[in-house]
Amino acid sequence: MGYSKNLGAGLFTMLLLAPAIMATDPDPLQDFCVADLDGKAVSVNGHTCKPMSEAGDDFLFSSKLTKAGNTSTPNGSAVTELDVAEWPGTNTLGVSMNRVDFAPGGTNPPHIHPRATEIGMVMKGELFVGILGSFDSGNKLYSRVVRAGETFVIPRGLMHFQFNVGKTEAYMVVSFNSQNPGIVFVPLTLFGSNPPIPTPVLTKALRVEAGVVELLKSKFAGGS
Repeated sequence: MGYSKNLGAGLFTMLLLAPAIMATDPDPLQDFCVADLDGKAVSVNGHTCKPMSEAGDDFLFSSKLTKAGNTSTPNGSAVTELDVAEWPGTNTLGVSMNRVDFAPGGTNPPHIHPRATEIGMVMKGELFVGILGSFDSGNKLYSRVVRAGETFVIPRGLMHFQFNVGKTEAYMVVSFNSQNPGIVFVPLTLFGSNPPIPTPVLTKALRVEAGVVELLKSKFAGGS
């Protein structure tokens, strides 16, 4: 009898809580929510929506990735981002894209996307693509030379890189399952953070002398 009472009380509590439990919906609740990038309202995931009367009629289209980036950089590569900040029409849709251009010998250095899985296609040239497994996998490096028309996938949160092994310029286009995948460039984060990571921490972690750490910090001064 006592069991039945407890069960009944539990079901009653669940019914009371059901409206609160179901108060959120992971899927879009409208056709479009064009990001109001100048909006002041507090947001958790995504930006507030512009009134459709102010959104125009071209928010579903972008030509930004048709233009090659300037690869005259220390890495010999250039990333053209097409996330929600550059394409407000992707707001709340959970998608975004990048184009990465490479000079011969250029690299997209080891980095992580903390909020997204990445899938990419090499559009021109040939790239050595490396994906590093977690500590649980024994830090295994999964790698292959990926040529024009071929694809690769990188699970969320895993470190990866690309390197142009061809003799000509190359570029790839990648997509993410997030409107704002984020990026952590490993060398820049370690040696160009603001404020800097204390040198003794890095000498111990990397098992090198302080002079080596200071040299590397000088290469990434100013966060570049």
